[in-house]
Parts: sequence; C-alpha cells; structure tokens
Amino acid sequence: MATIKDIARLAQVSTSTVSHVLNSTRFVSDSVKDRVLSAVKELNYAPSALARSLKTKNTRTFGMLVTTSTNPFFAEVVKGVEAHCYLNGYSLILCNTEGDADRIRFSLSTLLQKQVDGLLLMCSEAEAPAFSQLSSQPNLPTVVMDWGPTDFQCDKIQDNSRQGGYLATRYLIEQGHKDIGCVSGPLDKLPSQQRLAGFVDAMTEANLPLQPQWQISGNFECDGGAAAFESLMQAPTRPTAMFVSNDVMAMGFIHAAYYAGINIPEQLSVIGYDDIELARYLTPALTTIHQPKQQLGRTAVEVLLERLNNPGSSSKTIQLEPSLVIRDTVKSRL
Repeated sequence: MATIKDIARLAQVSTSTVSHVLNSTRFVSDSVKDRVLSAVKELNYAPSALARSLKTKNTRTFGMLVTTSTNPFFAEVVKGVEAHCYLNGYSLILCNTEGDADRIRFSLSTLLQKQVDGLLLMCSEAEAPAFSQLSSQPNLPTVVMDWGPTDFQCDKIQDNSRQGGYLATRYLIEQGHKDIGCVSGPLDKLPSQQRLAGFVDAMTEANLPLQPQWQISGNFECDGGAAAFESLMQAPTRPTAMFVSNDVMAMGFIHAAYYAGINIPEQLSVIGYDDIELARYLTPALTTIHQPKQQLGRTAVEVLLERLNNPGSSSKTIQLEPSLVIRDTVKSRL
C-alpha cells in the first residue's frame, strides 16, 4: 500500500508538500499540485483512516449494540441509523448481543478499543452490570434507544409504549369487543410493562373485566406468539380479540391460529405492535401500532452528532409517539 513518502518520492517533493496538497492546508503551485495528484493516481494512494484518526482525535465511526438485527423491528431501525450515518460521513459498526451479558461486555470493549466517536445502545434486555465499562467513559456520547433507567451518562430516545398499548386496546373496544386479552412481552422488560399498562388503562377506562387467563407473557419472538395461542386455547373461555404486544409475536400467534382452524378475524381479532414492513404483507394484513422506526434511527444519529458538537450540554430524553394502523385483522362487532 502506497504511503505519503512514496507519493513524495515519485512527485519529487517533500512529504509536507504532499500533505498540504491532500488536505488543502497551504497554497501550492498548480504545477506542483498536478505532480502530486498524478503520483496519487499512479500509485492508487488511499489515505489511512487510522493515521487521520490519530491526528484529528476522531474516527468518524459510531458503534451500535442491538439485541438482534435479524428481528425485523431492529433491522428497520438499524437501516435508518446506517442511512443517516452515511449521509453525515460516518461509518457504523454493528454488534448483535443476542441478550447475552458476556457478548455485551465483549462488544463494548471492542468498540471502545476502536475508539468510536459515539455509541447507540438498543438492547433493553440487558442488565446494568454488563454496561459497567461506560461508567469510566463519561465523555463518550451515548444514546440509549427504548430502554429504562441507566447509571451512566447518556441521552435517551423512547417509544411511548403505554400510549401505544392504550391505543391498540381502545381500538378493539371501539370496534365493539368486550372480551379482550393481551400477549405481553417479557414482564421484566420496560416496554412490555408499559404496553401491558396501556392495555389495563383502556380496559379500566371502559369498565371491562380483566381476565387473568387471557393475559399471557411472551418473548417478543414468533415462537412466543405461537406458544401464547396454545395457552389461550387451554383457557375455559375465549376472548373475541387479542392485543399482541409486538408484530413478530402476532405473526406466530396468527400462524398457530391458522393451523388450529381459528379464522382471523372472523373468530378472533388480533392487533399487533411495531408496524414492521412484513405486517402489511401478512394474510390477512395485520392491524397494528406504528412505531416511527426510521425516525428513531435518524433521531439517534442526530442526537449523537449534536452531543459531539456540544459535549457539555445537559442530557435529554426524546419521546416518539405511536399511531394506529388499521388493516384487516380486527373484525367489528358493532
């Protein structure tokens, strides 16, 4: 790989002159500049990102930890993050944690060694001890996406999950349903707790009974939705509608219902949460709660860039609002 010294030797100039030409830091005559640029082209010279980072004290790289990029919700958020990084001249290093504390610690250590300019964290299942390394990095810009309390300095971007759970359940009620159940996510996770709380809010507001046998905890994965359906079928009575608190579980739930001969929505209405891209292509298309995933990714990068430019400003929390998307999996009983 060619170096500045090689360029200087071929162009018969000093290394400092080559540097000034490449960085436009001092006037250089056109004839000398042409010789330098001709040598650059001939030797296929590419500037060293490592050398530049050592000189400028930044790598123009962000690191991101995500539960798993194979889940459509996370994949769509990552797409928004990567696109906005590219538009601003930054690279993104993505690490999947798979919910494992050891992988979180290893990935964090790797990103810190690579001297990333900022961190994006989207792994709400993680326990705080896995992030202990960040306590010693108070000046590293960090944005936490859709997570609970933290014991390190960071900005936060959150989905109003309680409002989303309320919107989903209220829509079922408005369609005439009174016997309504809920498949929550893991109840030790804040988004799951908030979506379930929104379900309870809407049911209580409408003076409708909460049936414990129709409230099932899932795992935010397809198999969790299928297992929730099987549990529901064991109950002595059945609801007419279910709020399933993410689209991936809703897919598994509907799949299991199909093989059990339960027609969605004629016999059982279903509403999901997230509005992943696949939701509109299910048969029937999934009624769901939209999370602004592209906006979430874009906003996270914007907050990191703002933090880099204003490192001393106070931490902020930004809340993104969900909205209802009506498709075909909810039948009106009015």
